[in-house]
Amino acid sequence: MSAGRTADRGLRAVERVREVRERDSRLGLQQARREQEAHAGRLAELEEITRQHGSFVSGDMGAFVALRTQLVGLREATTHARAELDTATLVATSAQEHWQGDHTRLSAVESLLGRRADERRAEALQAEARELDDVAGRLWLRRHRAEATA
Repeated sequence: MSAGRTADRGLRAVERVREVRERDSRLGLQQARREQEAHAGRLAELEEITRQHGSFVSGDMGAFVALRTQLVGLREATTHARAELDTATLVATSAQEHWQGDHTRLSAVESLLGRRADERRAEALQAEARELDDVAGRLWLRRHRAEATA
């Protein structure tokens, strides 16, 4: 295991947990949006049926009463469908907020891991530069001593 992976083992575990939570909340959001769309479709269907049956053209009193009974039932179904859509919209909004929070937390952990990796790379470059300076200094000293003895 590399030094970066060893040094950030705990943070990598946090990242894995955050990834799972973010994925789960994203899937929940997708499901909530599908349900919201289904409820919206059902409401639109009921509203269209109500518009089609909305006027009494001609007929006897029995046909009029049957039409009114159907319209009352449609109105109740439409009211129920509208309430279900409102609930589904609330759930989808909540799921969106939950996913955004999980996504932000995951991004923060990923950003922290990236910064730590950048810091380790910078430290490694500085250590390499110090070592090269030391080697160059020793070579210069040897050459300078060799010139002095020659």
